[in-house]
Amino acid sequence: MEGRRRNPYELTDESPVYVISVAAQLSGLHPQTLRQYDRLGLVSPGRTAGRGRRYSARDIELLRQVQQLSQDEGINLAGIKRIIELENQVAALQNRIAELSAAVDGAAAAMRQREAQVHASYRRDLVPYQDVQQASALVVWRPKRGE
Repeated sequence: MEGRRRNPYELTDESPVYVISVAAQLSGLHPQTLRQYDRLGLVSPGRTAGRGRRYSARDIELLRQVQQLSQDEGINLAGIKRIIELENQVAALQNRIAELSAAVDGAAAAMRQREAQVHASYRRDLVPYQDVQQASALVVWRPKRGE
């Protein structure tokens, strides 16, 4: 989103807008469970100036994922925290790969442009030299008569 200014009132998936009671209802969890997940660092909602929790749509989705891993898959909270950390690390690495790929593409384009400039600067009165192999060349020398 670089290059254009974002509207400060525009809501995104990361906008912290839901109070804990609404987040609990949307996620299907008890508010005390949300507080516990916050204490454990599983889901860290935004905070208001008065330190009240505000959950985003992304936080709600993460709460649902934690619940699914815990209840359906039987994974303990420490394991879930590690899974979330690894998923975040993978996402960060994928973003970095995209950045580096774009940088490589830009460098390759600049190199091709510079190469074209170099080729355009060649003198046209020069003839390219081609090396002739010794085995394939036959030279016949005949002296001029009268010398």
